[in-house]
Amino acid sequence: MPDIKSLSARNSFFFEDYAVGQTVTSPGRTVTETDVVNFAGLSGDFSAIHTDAEYAAGHPFGQRVAHGLLGLSIAVGLVVRMGFIEESILGFREIDGWKFSAPIVLGDTIHVQAVVSETRSIPRLGGGLVTLQAEICNQADKIVQQGSWSMLVKSRPAASP
Repeated sequence: MPDIKSLSARNSFFFEDYAVGQTVTSPGRTVTETDVVNFAGLSGDFSAIHTDAEYAAGHPFGQRVAHGLLGLSIAVGLVVRMGFIEESILGFREIDGWKFSAPIVLGDTIHVQAVVSETRSIPRLGGGLVTLQAEICNQADKIVQQGSWSMLVKSRPAASP
């Protein structure tokens, strides 16, 4: 069965194109100090573990770490950047069982690995629910976050007569 990425060249992957077991691996992105500072400003979370190098040096992590939700936000952006949901997504529905397994430190390059674990048709919405078991991995392929994402995806448009 081909992976999602190989089929995404057509820009949109509609509900009927998904099958349990398909996989996708996003490109990577390096988490920078600018990302952390901007996220702190956006969220209002200026916790010292994120923003104070001296404090963080004495913390068990030994250095500043990115906000957990920043890592999740970047991961969603990496998947969207791949283009396969560009015109077909109706919306994200749920993030379930999300686990923050290890810190993302400044300078880590993260990527997403995901497997389609469930599809469920919802005709009244004109599409269906697609659930991905997602893992955010760092440059050493260590899982730093994981859980499931469910998104509502449009059905393929009917062919014109």
